[in-house]
Order: sequence, then structure tokens, then C-alpha cells
Amino acid sequence: MIDELPPLRDVIAAHGLGANKSFGQHFLLDLNLTRKIASLAGDISQQSAIEIGPGPGGLTRGILAHGTGSLLVVEKDSRFLGALGEIGDAYPGKLEIVEADALKVDEPDVLPEGPCTILSNLPYNVGTLLLIKWLEASPIWWRRAVLMFQREVADRVVAQPGSKAYGRLAILSQSVCETRLALKIPARAFTPPPKVESAVVVLDPLPEDQRFDDLKALGEVTASAFGQRRKTLRRSLAAAAGKTRASAEELLQTADIDPGLRAETIDIAGFQRLARAWRAATAP
Repeated sequence: MIDELPPLRDVIAAHGLGANKSFGQHFLLDLNLTRKIASLAGDISQQSAIEIGPGPGGLTRGILAHGTGSLLVVEKDSRFLGALGEIGDAYPGKLEIVEADALKVDEPDVLPEGPCTILSNLPYNVGTLLLIKWLEASPIWWRRAVLMFQREVADRVVAQPGSKAYGRLAILSQSVCETRLALKIPARAFTPPPKVESAVVVLDPLPEDQRFDDLKALGEVTASAFGQRRKTLRRSLAAAAGKTRASAEELLQTADIDPGLRAETIDIAGFQRLARAWRAATAP
């Protein structure tokens, strides 16, 4: 069916679709590459999938060609609805289009019941916000996420303690999921080409009893701790401690963390202990 559709460049020209910089749009038109990205979802032939920001439908075509029980796409930019509708016509009963801001959508309300996979070439300007939204979902409604980010952001999702990229995003992501960098995408693969490379990250939720259950608290302590990376935790944690009855020293002592260390040297388990200490110190 995908071979029956006109080339994406022709679709973009016919509909007058240019990338909107304010939405962080960069189109991926290589259908061999979009099929490769879709394949990272695994076997979803009997499952539902959701794509955020499909644009003219490059990845959408790849997902449908890979095979999925159903695909729901959420697109904020109404200019793309006609092109997406043409893809839907080629795959009757497979594609549902929702015009909405993905940051405001309550996904379980619009998705069919059952396991769901997220696939997206995320808009650069909202990719991190969307990821955190999905990590904080309770209960987790998705079984896997295949997400393309700027390479810098992708590196931050999978980073390990002690590395330059290690910080809040790695700790939040890896407290909920197993993460891996699956594919690097050069800037020249996009239209228009961005100034940076991209990469695809695969996230698989941990078993429920292994997920950290208070990402709000974890977000508070990591935002404070990494807000001033060059300072020791004794000093950098002051902002988070200011919201509690405890001092930074007391929180760190409770979490069994040396106050003289810097944030990038503390492993994820350490930050989880710190989040629990912070939450306990804010309780009535």
C-alpha cells in the first residue's frame, strides 16, 4: 500500500507544506529509514500505536508499512491533515487522526484499550516535556516508546553517572524505564536539515515493582542538584531543601550521601533515596 502513495516530496509540494520553525519541525522523508525506525517497535501487528507530530507522514507510512493493529496520530498543525488523510485512505480502518496539542492530550482517553507503543520524531521544542509527561503517567499506559530526539537530548536520556550528559533527564527516565540509544540519524536525512544530529532512543517500562513511584519528588531534587553542577550538593541542593523542614545537610545525611560530592557522581539509587528524604521532610 505504501508504494501506491505519491512520494512525500510531491505531497509536500502539492499541499504547500513547509516546516514551521516555531513548532520545531524537520521532516524525515526517507521511507527506508522510517521503516527501520518503526521496526524498533517490535511486533505490533495486534497492538495499537500512537505517533506524535506526524507532519506530512513520513514515519506514519513507515509504521503502517511495518504493520500495526491501529495507529492514532496527534497533530497540532492543521496544514498536515489533508496529507495524513490521504495516507488513511490507503490504509482503510488503520489510521485515526486527532488534531490536538500533544502536551494537552490525555492519551488513555483517545486510545483503544490494550498495550500501546509510542513512536515519534519529536518536535525539538517539546520533546523533553512530552517524555517527562509520559514517564509521569500513572499508571503507565504504554509498553514501549521509540522516540527521536536531538542527539544531545538522546544522550541525556541514556547517560550514566560520571558522564557529562548525566543529569535530571537520565535519572527520571531510568527510574521508570530501561533505555537504549538505538539509531543515530544524520542531519542530512531531514528536510530542512537541522543544525544538529538526531538519535532514536528506545524506552521499555520497568516492571511495576521496580519503578520509582515519586517522580515529582525526584524531579525536585534533581532540578536543584543539577541546577548548579559545579557546586557540591551541600550548596546546590539548597533550593530543594528550602521547600522542606530540613536543611540540605540533613536531607543528604538521611539519604546517606556525602554533602561534599557533586551531583554527577551520585547514582540513580542515591537520588531516589534523596527524593524519599525530601518527600518525608515535606510531609505535614
